[in-house]
This record gives sequence, structure tokens and C-alpha cells, in this order.
Amino acid sequence: MVRLLGRSGARSTLRSGGLRARRAPDRAQEAQVPGASSTRVQRDAGRSRRTPAAPLRSALGGRSVAGQVFVLQVVIVLLLVVAAVVALVLQVRHDATTEARNRSVAVAEAFANAPGTIEALRSPDPSAVLQPRAEAAREATEVDFIVVMNTDGIRYTHPKPDRIGKKFVGTIAPALAGQVVTEDITGTIGPLVQAVVPIKDDDGKVVGLVSAGITTANLGGTADRQLPLLLLAAAVGLALATGGTALVSRRLLRQTHGLGPHEMTRMYEHHDAVLHAVREGVLIVDGEGRLLLANDEAHRLLDLPADAEGRHALDLGLAPDTAGLLASGRVATDEVHRVKDRLLAVNQRPTDIQGGPPGSVATLRDSTELRALSGRAETARERLDMLYDAGVGIGTSLDVTRTAEELAELAVPRFADFATVDLFDAVLSGGQPEAATTLRRAAFSGIRKDAPLYQVGEQIRLVDSTPQARSLSSGQAVVEPHLTEARGWRAQDLERSAQIVEYGIHSLIAVPLRAGSLVLGVVNFWRSEKPNPFDTDEVALAEELVARAAVSIDNARRYTREHTMAVTLQRSLLPRNLPEQDALDIAYRYLPAQAGVGGDWFDVLPLSGARVALVVGDVVGHGLHAAATMGRLRTAVHNFSALDLPPDELLSLLDELVARIDQDETEDDGNAPVTGATCLYAIYDPVSRLCTIARAGHPPPALVHPDGSVEFPDVPAGPPLGLGGLPFETADLELAEGSRLVLYTDGLVEDRERDIDVGLEMLRSALEGAGRSPEDTCQAVLDARLPARATDDIALIVAHTRALAPDRFAEWQVPADPAAVAEVRARVTRQLAQWELDDLSFTTELILSELVTNAIRYGGDPIHVRVLYGRSLICEVFDSSSTSPHLRYAAMTDEGGRGLFLVAQLAERWGTRYTPAGKVIWAEQNLP
Repeated sequence: MVRLLGRSGARSTLRSGGLRARRAPDRAQEAQVPGASSTRVQRDAGRSRRTPAAPLRSALGGRSVAGQVFVLQVVIVLLLVVAAVVALVLQVRHDATTEARNRSVAVAEAFANAPGTIEALRSPDPSAVLQPRAEAAREATEVDFIVVMNTDGIRYTHPKPDRIGKKFVGTIAPALAGQVVTEDITGTIGPLVQAVVPIKDDDGKVVGLVSAGITTANLGGTADRQLPLLLLAAAVGLALATGGTALVSRRLLRQTHGLGPHEMTRMYEHHDAVLHAVREGVLIVDGEGRLLLANDEAHRLLDLPADAEGRHALDLGLAPDTAGLLASGRVATDEVHRVKDRLLAVNQRPTDIQGGPPGSVATLRDSTELRALSGRAETARERLDMLYDAGVGIGTSLDVTRTAEELAELAVPRFADFATVDLFDAVLSGGQPEAATTLRRAAFSGIRKDAPLYQVGEQIRLVDSTPQARSLSSGQAVVEPHLTEARGWRAQDLERSAQIVEYGIHSLIAVPLRAGSLVLGVVNFWRSEKPNPFDTDEVALAEELVARAAVSIDNARRYTREHTMAVTLQRSLLPRNLPEQDALDIAYRYLPAQAGVGGDWFDVLPLSGARVALVVGDVVGHGLHAAATMGRLRTAVHNFSALDLPPDELLSLLDELVARIDQDETEDDGNAPVTGATCLYAIYDPVSRLCTIARAGHPPPALVHPDGSVEFPDVPAGPPLGLGGLPFETADLELAEGSRLVLYTDGLVEDRERDIDVGLEMLRSALEGAGRSPEDTCQAVLDARLPARATDDIALIVAHTRALAPDRFAEWQVPADPAAVAEVRARVTRQLAQWELDDLSFTTELILSELVTNAIRYGGDPIHVRVLYGRSLICEVFDSSSTSPHLRYAAMTDEGGRGLFLVAQLAERWGTRYTPAGKVIWAEQNLP
């Protein structure tokens, strides 16, 4: 390329318009100089004689392709050598270790099975007999030691006699069991590989052990013999790589300088033709600022003189900025320069970046018409970008107010200086807008915050003459290009309108928010900074922008309505107040998901005998369907708990109910989703402090002991409700008084970004640092675990256990004799006197008399009575019969059948529950 630029005098021999001879005199002058041609030939010949050695040295220097190939081959050979040495050492070490193990085992087994070994062990002095044999065998087999020991690991032989009688170093337990042991250890004679084999008598009993081994120092040797050969091969490979690189360099040298003068001239002419045919101006300037070359397009665009080549760029009559750019040689990218009536885009790059000659190359492109077109295209592109951003950025949340704010924020300052969104009140609450003119400002955005416009939250009653009212009635956008002349707009509020005009706001577009046939409100675009009013194209853009936002606002309105309905339904189905009971001190939290109402629920159910049932569940899915299904399951749990069923039986009934729900919905709608639900049911007895738990696919409970330690009890999981086919299992936990039982749904410990195991560990950490009260525990857990935006419902119950004091209950065994009823009444009377409940003595005696009589007459042994004094007085009669009594009206002629009727009249509540050993009939009375 240097030679090409140096021959710029011959450049003009070929042009796009034909052959021209602008620089022909230069050639003729050169031909007339004596010796000029011969001098150039001698210079070229000298350069040809010098080139073979120079490129070869540069090739070996690493900067050429040949040098890089050379370095790469050397690196590859070195890597192969290193890999071979490492592989050889590792293989030799492995083979040596394997050989050592095999030889140790063989020597040890041979010595153990040798004749006379067992007799020597039984001799009075085994070492005297075995030591010479062991040393002889060691020398014969070339092992480092043979050690014979008893079953306790005490040595009888050793290469070092002072080690005899000491404990063997190694593993002997498997050998005592009859197995062969091989291991690598550091023994008394250093690192070694040893084998231990048992010595068995004729009955197969292990009477002693033999160990043989070889030290690590005697394992190698092969690598040292093969390493010189490998290094010699590496040297040969390196020499071959060097020779190959030299051959490549010579070939590249020949290919570079193999072209003759004719081919070089033709190449130059082709380049010259292309240079002058392109529709861009090309200028080549040397390092001193002189113009070396300018093609035809550059001459036309810059109106250069005919003798421009060879002159300095500052002497070409160009504008100062253009001439200064060409002379400076600095980098330029699409710099626009005015040359007469043209706007030229100039790009300039240096030519010496990769070792070329100093100078720069500049290209010129006429962008006069392109600038005008690009201005209109840029405006259209900005509007398309804004509409695209509206489709992406508006409606990111299903919140009406936030969607309106996104519309206002998008329009400022790209389209308007201020933007306001006014919606009907019914739209904000999710309702359907009615025909009214009262709106509420839902969003405001502006380049400044002090504009005298209505603020967010203010009600606006529109006057019929305003542009907003006209747009709402007509359904079309209304533009007021000059607010100072808009009397209808000023009639809305004369004082505020004057303030707005004085503030500098001068133009307005009012666009109705239409979603189908519904008009949700109106959007106002205000202009103050730009002096020009809104035009027709901008009105069309405003309508398109608002039309896209209206769909998102209507979707948010519909979602708000459905979400409000679902929340109302869900709140009505959840417990509002916890029942009073003595067994547990309870705190709870329920947090619905922000994305949609789910089906999580919980309950606290008092049972007979001062027991309390805790239940927490989760219905799959969100929305009205999940909330309604949750209500059905909660009602079912209430009904089943009234039967005093064990947790596993209650879950089985719930499982059948969910299966029937799925079946019924599938019959009504073939594509109805499977309900799916999880549930955990626990019953706590404050008398025995026993908690019985069963769960159906639900996360396990957490138990905080009185000392603050946390564990997750192992409760059988069971399948989720609705699957059927598998039984549920229970777990019985004896809880110390003051323990905290924590029940929760999976929204607390699991989400899309975190595995449930991580969530459980985080819950454990939160519980360990929580306070001792249930309220403190709930708050600590939610503070540590609650995400910024919950994606699932969270139900949390913390139950602090209490125990019924021993002086608060009494129980007696009752013989199956009617005469024992009087003794029961007497004991109860005395017990009530101790509790200062004499007012209940008569009714309690009558209730127990009837219940014990029925148990003696119709039940079975054993029979015992229990009386509990808590929030109420509870009488319980246990018997072994599973027959349940029924309340009925006795006829006038019946001798019996009135006992349960009397119990039902005297007691506040009564009932029957079944136990594995029979049943319990109980009656509860309110305290005076």
C-alpha cells in the first residue's frame, strides 16, 4: 500500500469516465531523466535480495503467522511431554501400589497357612519360634516386614526386635472377622502398604493374625528409567516443530514476493478504477497534512482545484472547520460539515494504526436530503418507540391507579409537559362507570410539581362546555390549541384557569378513556415548554396512546372487582374470633396474596375433655373457586370435629369429600380443574399433654421447646386430599408445658426463587430468635420471612401449650356394681367441695349417677370416672363398650330411658367419643 500511494502520479491513467492523462507529464518527465528507471530497478532488486532473511527472522519472532504456529507447536509439544511424565508417574505409582498389595496379601496368606504357624502360636514362647521364620520369609519374599500377632494385636515378630510385644499399627477388626485387610498407613518403619490376614484353626476360628507390608520407598523405580527416553522424544519433537515453522516462513516469503510487474500494475489499475467509481468522496492525507489522493466524487463535493494533489489541506480553499479536520488527522465519525449548499457527513481514520504509513483517510457523503428525511423518520421512530413502550410499560400491575400513573409517567416529557388522568369513582373501586360528570383525579405527572392543576384525589365536576366534557360525550379527542382563547375551558374554574395560563400552560388535548362501549374517564395532555400548540398528528398519537392504556385500565378494573368479591368471600369464611379454651394460648396471622385470593384457612376447635383441635389447610389455586372450596372444607372440618374423630379418620373423610367435589365439577364441566388441597389436623390434650397430629401433603409443624430449641417433628406426610387410595398416619407428641406449636401454610416457606428446605431453615432461625409469647413469635416469623410482594397466601398459627394442673382433675375406678354409684356421688361431692363448687353438687351427682348407671348396665369393664375443672366442669365416664347411647322420649309405661334426657337437660353440652379401648360419655356444665 505504501508503494501504491507513492505512485499517486500514475493514479489518473484510469477513471470511471474513461482514460485520462492528468499526470502523464510526470511519467514523461521521469522517462527523460537519465538513469531514473535503472535506479528504481536496482532499488527493487536490492529490496528483493534483502527480503528472504528479514521475513524469516520476523516469522521466528512470534509476530507473524509462522511465529505463532511455531509457538503453538512448541507449547503443544511441551504439554504432551508434561502430560506423558505425569501419566507415567501416576501409572507407575498405581502399578507399584497394586503389586505391593498383591505381594503383601500373598506373603501374609502363605505365612498364615504355613505348617507349624498355629502350633507356634500355641507354644509358650511364640516369638522364639516365629521370629526366625518371619525374618527368613521376609528376606526370601523381598517384603519389608512380616508381623505375627495375637487376636489382641500384640506383635510376636517384627524386623525391629524392640517392636515385639507392642500394639500393632493398623486395622485388624475385619481380619478378626475372617476377612483380608489391605491399607496404606504410616507405621513404625514409615509410610507403607500392608495386608492383614487371619490365622484360622481347623474349626475356622481366628487364633492369630499375620501382616506383611512394603514401604513406599521401595515402590518406585520405573519412572526414573523411562523419563530420559521421554525427554529425548520431546527434544526431537521440538526440533521437528522448529523445522516445520521455518519451511512455512519460506513459503510465505515466496508467495508474498512472487508477483511480477505486470500483475502489480494491473492490481493498481483495478484499485484505481474502483476508487473513482464509488459514490463517496475519498481523501488520503499524509502525516504532514498534504493531500495525496482525491477521487472524482471528492473533487465534485469539495470543488477541489485540478492540482489539489500534493498541496496542503489548508491551502485548498475549504471551510476552516473542514480543512482543519483534514489537516489534523484526528478520528471523526459522521461529522456534518457545510460546504456551500451541501451538508457532508465526514468520517476520518488514521492509516498508521497497524504499522502503516502516517496519515489519514477521509470519506465524504452528501447527506443534505438524507438529513431532511431522517428528521421526519426520527420523529416517526420516536412515536413508534413511545407506543411500543406503552404496550410494554402500561398495565404491568392489575391496579387501576398504578396503571393510570404509568400512562401519565410515559407521556411526560416525551409527548407532553403535563399529563393527568381523571377516572369515575366507580372505576377506581372496580365497578362499572355510570353516566355522570363527576370524576376523580387518579394520576398526575409533569416536568414540575407546582403546576396549578387539580391534585391527585380531588373530585372534579365538569362543566358541559369544557373540552373534557365534550370528549366524554362525543367519544372523540378534543384539542384546544390556545387555552387563552378557550372560553369553554375557562368556564370550569375562572380563578384556576387564570393561574394555569399565567403558569405557562397554553395547549391541551383531552382524550376519553374508552374500553369498548364503556367510557372510564378522560386523559389530559398539557403543553407549556414547547411554544407550538398540539397539531393533528399529535392528536392521533394521543388517541392511540390512550386507546392502548384504556384496555389495561379496564382489565385492572375487572380484576379489582373480582379480587374484591373474592376477598369479601374469603374473609367471611375465615374465623373472625378464636373460641375460648384452657389448653392453648394462641396467636395467628393471615396474609392474602397480592396476586389473587387463595384458599388457605385455619381453625381452632374446642373438643370434649378440655381438648383443642388445630387445623390449617391450603386449597390449590387462587380466585373465587379456591375461596369457595376452602369454605366447604372448613365447614366439613367443623362437622367432622363434632364427631370427636381421630386426626387420621377426619382426614380420610376430607379426602373423600375432595374427591367427590372433583367428580361433581368434572361432570358439570368436562375441563374443570382438580381441586387439590393439603391439610394438617392436630388434637392437644392438656391433661396428658399429648398432641396427636396427622397431615395430608402439608408442610410439617415446627415445635419450639421451652428452652428455645426448634425442631420439625417427624409426622408422616400422607398424600394430598383428593387422591385417595392411601391411609393417613398419626404421630403422638408429648409436649412440655410452655412449648410452642407452629402451624403454617407453604406460602411462608416456599416460593419460586427458594426451595422449601431453605425456607424451613430460615423459619427455624426466625423461631430461635423470637420472643416467648405467641404474638411475639408470629411477628418475628413474618418480619423475617415475609417477602416484599407475597405470591401466595400465608396462614400462621402459634399455640403456646398449657397443662391442666393435677389438682384440677380427679378420676376413680368404678366396679361393675350398682351399689358403687353411691360411692361415686359421695366422692364427687367431696371433690366439688374442695373446688368450692357446691352449687353444682346436685346436678353433677345426678349426671354422674345416670351416666355411671348406664355404663354398669350396658357397658363393660373397666369403668372409670373423670371430672375436669377448667373453664367449665366436665364429667366423663369411660367403659369398654362401643355401643353409643341415643337420646329419646320415654313412653309413660317405660321404666327407663329417661337418664340421657335428664343429662341433656341439666348439662350445657354432652356427647360421646370413641377410644381404642371403648367409648367416653361426657357432659359439660357452665361454672356458676
